[in-house]
Order: sequence, then structure tokens, then C-alpha cells
Amino acid sequence: MTVRLTVAQALVRFLSVQYSERDGERQRLFAGCLGIFGHGNVAGVGQALLQAELEDPAALPYILARNEQAMVHTASAFARTRDRLQTYACTASIGPGSTNMVTGAALATVNRLPVLILPSDVFATRVATPVLQELESFGAGDVSVNDAFRPVSKYFDRIWRPEQLPSALLNAMRVLTDPVETGAVTLALPQDVQAEAYDWPDELFSERTWYVARPLPEASIVDKAVDLLRAAKAPLIVAGGGVHYSGAEDALRRFAETTGVPVSETQAGKGSLRYDHPQSVGAVGSTGTTAANALAREADLVIGIGTRYSDFTTASRTAFQNPDVRFVNINVARFDGGKHAGLPLVADAREALVSLTSALDDWSVGDQYRSSAATLATRWDEIVDNTYNPPTEVTSKLAVGVLTQGEVLGAVNELSAASDVVVCAAGSMPGELHKLWRTRDPKGYHVEYGYSCMGYEIAGGIGVRLGAPDRDVFVLVGDGSYLMMSSELVTAVQENVKIIVVLVQNHGFASIGALSESLGSQRFGTAYRSRSGDGRLDGDYLPVDLAANVRSLGVDVIEVHDRSELEKAIGTAKAANGPIAIHVTTDPLIGGPDSESWWDVPVSEVSALQSTQAASAEYEESKKAQRLYVAPVEGDS
Repeated sequence: MTVRLTVAQALVRFLSVQYSERDGERQRLFAGCLGIFGHGNVAGVGQALLQAELEDPAALPYILARNEQAMVHTASAFARTRDRLQTYACTASIGPGSTNMVTGAALATVNRLPVLILPSDVFATRVATPVLQELESFGAGDVSVNDAFRPVSKYFDRIWRPEQLPSALLNAMRVLTDPVETGAVTLALPQDVQAEAYDWPDELFSERTWYVARPLPEASIVDKAVDLLRAAKAPLIVAGGGVHYSGAEDALRRFAETTGVPVSETQAGKGSLRYDHPQSVGAVGSTGTTAANALAREADLVIGIGTRYSDFTTASRTAFQNPDVRFVNINVARFDGGKHAGLPLVADAREALVSLTSALDDWSVGDQYRSSAATLATRWDEIVDNTYNPPTEVTSKLAVGVLTQGEVLGAVNELSAASDVVVCAAGSMPGELHKLWRTRDPKGYHVEYGYSCMGYEIAGGIGVRLGAPDRDVFVLVGDGSYLMMSSELVTAVQENVKIIVVLVQNHGFASIGALSESLGSQRFGTAYRSRSGDGRLDGDYLPVDLAANVRSLGVDVIEVHDRSELEKAIGTAKAANGPIAIHVTTDPLIGGPDSESWWDVPVSEVSALQSTQAASAEYEESKKAQRLYVAPVEGDS
């Protein structure tokens, strides 16, 4: 039996009956479709979504976005919140509508998050070429701007003919539901093909379940890992995002409590343990705690769990300084499992930890090492207290109506519920959050630091709230990132998605300003200031009223000027029923505590500026600590 539908109608019907299942729990793979219509998709995918909504509003609900890049961020944040077991599809028109999604696709793939991207494409028949918004390639007739998706997608296909759709859809679902391969999946849809009718087999639209497996660790590799652990004197766990995606938090806690091995966390892995757990030493790397970084320097064995070892995690390969350091890497992806010449324990994180805990039930780190780690963690906790509530000598430097960023983070952290979620992505706050935020719930921390994309915050906050509607979501965003992509506030208003936006005004790019200064470039081009008489951007701060901008988008905003007003505003925001914002000004020149770590950003070797010369000399000295980490894990030390 067959049914006659357009390609777009078949696509929508197919997506509405896809399911994922893990551990016996089954859910729709697609929670809906985010989109913006233009001439490239309004008569194809747009018509199909309308028809589906009239038949069954719950089949594939449509959400109108305001920016194509932002809607992919929303889908990515939702997928992360749902442990990669659910996602959204994203549809856009031809040309700029589609290429706007490329950045979102890159973010999804870098962070290993499943998102289905449906960019419209040029006419397959080419009868009217060049059509509006078509970029012609002089050297190839089958190339369009959508080929830009190829390097940022885990799977790419272009549907030139209706007959190609079934195989493309099945391949797309395979990749989206594979924890190893997942990322952005792009199916480019020529605008004429979207509206073309075809007789489809009924079986294509039967409910289909995609099983997300838990690969078991190989026994012989577990034995080798156990031997390495038993021989270690100063082991350290680096918990990454894979801990959360596997739901391995309880397994990690049992392993840490049984063995006494301290647990440090990457950005994606933060919250793997509660901040106050006896084995928790907090963030590691360039934005880490002094506790975790001190242990990292001395570690003779690093157990990476679900981490890809980014440069921030390894402090650009300077974090682990023990000459005998070796790595055991628990990861579903062999690609990550083999990093730093480590022992690749290729398996689901939860299953690997259960196996290791069972095999190590009579082994623990020494009492002195356990005590040392606890002392370091306590000292860092005191530093956090002083940052949340800065001493008088710090606050006395502030202008009236200005807070430190640490005070803002502290107030939100202390007054939010344990189950609330903090969302951030770019600027100075992600680094401060990584080291300072006291995470009390595995889902309470959502900082996108794989791609660190400015503009992610508000769109991502919407995705988090859609994925966890029972949690309050605090979106922490600086003025620089806010100005990149504030338009999704309108989406939050239209869908009545409650997010609490804490908009921090520090008059520019505070993070890059501080980095610029450390590299000898004197914060050049990083402040929002008018031009002075000599033509430089060092005049008065710009008279930009961001609070008024928020109000113009239909969101209530509370302007605060001191700590007590901020605390009251947080309470008001918690009680609100829809999206709301808090506007607060901070001093960009007062940063958080030092991580006693490094990040590799090259400095000009030649310069007429003394500040750059000094930074270059310091850079060359820091480079001497970099290591390749290529020693075989079972070789001689």
C-alpha cells in the first residue's frame, strides 16, 4: 500500500513517529520543529507543518523563532537537557535563512548534540536558475551555499529526488541517536522538491524506535585500568559531559566514595558531584579551582570520564605536570578514548564505573592523599565565600550602583533553588561560573563552552526550559553577548517560556578585554565607548539603555543598583509566571579569583609596545611547561 504525499509532508509525517529508547524508557525523538518561513520553505515544509497541526497538534508542534542561528541553539540546549534522547528539527528558507544556521550546526557538532537541520535549497530542476538568493558556482552546477554545512555536520545529504528521501531519513536518524556519531545532521531540501508529490510505502510512516545502547567495557581493558589504579599514588578523575549523558552521576559518586579518588570537572561535566561532596575538588584547567589544579599538577594517573580534553580542561597541556602521568579514558568514542596516549576504556560511562568499582572494592587512595585533597577543597571554598561576599577593600573601589560580577553570581547561586538551572556561554562569566558556581543538582549547570558562542544564552535558556519545564532557568548574559542575539526574547514571550535573564552591563567585552590586557594589547577595541578627540574609542561609555531594549521586546525588567535590590529582584523573578529580566551593572575591571593555570593564546613576537614585549616574554616562559602526553600508558616511566 502507498500514500501520496509531497516530500515535505512525508518528511513531517516520518519525523512525528520516530522514538528513542534507553533502559526501557521510550520518548518521541522530536519534540517539535523550530522554524522561520521564507519563499524557500513556506509552500513545502511550512504547508506540511500546517497540515500536520490541523490533523494532530501534538504530532510535531511548530515554534516560530526569530533568528535561524538561535533556533539551532535552542534545539541544542534542549537536546543536552534531555541527555541527547530528544531534540528538535529546524527549518529555514533558502540563502541567508539557511546559512544563518551554519554556526548553530557547528555548535551542535562540537558539543556532540543531536539536531536535525533542514535548510531549503535551490531548484533541483534548475529551470529558473539563478533564483532569488542563489549563489552561483562558476565551477560546479550542483553546489549551493548549503554545502557550507558539510564540514560542520555529522551527516549531510541533499534530496534531489523524492526517491532519495527514505534512505536519507534512516541515515539521519541513525546518526542522531548514536552517542558516538551524534551532532548536527543536515538534510538540504530543494524548494521545488519539497512540494513534489510521490507515492510512499505505508511502512515508511510506521512508528520506529531507535535504541540507544550502553556499550559494555571489555573485561581485559578493565583489568588493565584496575592495575593502573592500584599502582597510582595520586589519581585524579576528570569528569566530562559524558557522565551526564550516561546518567552516571550515582555510579561516579559510589566509585569516588569507595576509592577516595578526588573528582574534578570540565565545563560540560560540572555537577557530576555536588560541590560539597567530600571527593569533589571542583573545576579543572584554565578556569578551574586552585584545588583541582594543584592535584592535577601532581597526579600520576588521570581518569577521564566522557571528556574530549579541550585546551581549557588541560590548561593547554600544562595542567598535568607529573613526569610519570598516565591516562585512562572512559568514553563511548574511541576517538576520545585514545587521547593523550591513554588506555581507551571504550564503554558507556555508567557501565564502566560500575565495573571498576566492583573490581576495586578493596582498594582506596592513602589517607594522607584523601586528607590533602579535602584541605585544598576547603581552602577554595573559602575563596568562593570571599568572592560572593567581597571584603570592604574590594567594594570600596566600586562606583555607586555597581557590583562585582562575583557578587552577582553569588546572589543568584545562593537564592536560586538547587533544581534551578544556570545558563551561560560566552564572555567572562563562563570562566567565573566554572570555578565559582556551587552546583547542587546534576542538571543545575548548563554552560556551552565547546563552541562558546556569543548569543547562545537566551536561545539556549529557552531550550533548557522546554526540556525541563519544572525548573527555573537563570540566563546569565553580558551586554556583549546580549546584543548579539536578544531577539529570541520575543519567542519566549510568544510561547510564554519562563526564563529569568540576568543581564550584566559592563560596557563591552569584559573577558576579551582582560585577555587583551594580559597579552599586552591594553584592552584595545573591547569597550563600548565613544570616540574621543584623537579618534580613539576611549571616550564616554555609550548611552545604550539595555533595560529599555528588553522592555521593548515585551519582557518585564527589574533594574537593580545594589546587593539588596538584586536579592529582592531574584525573589520577584522566581515568583513570576513568564519571562522576566534583571538588569545589573558590574565593574569589568574586578575579576574573579585566579585559577593558577594557563591558556595558550599566542603573543606577538615583535612589537613596539613595551606591554606586548613583556607579555611575549611571559608567554615564551609559560610555553616551556607544555607537554605532548604521548608516553604509552603501560610503558616505562
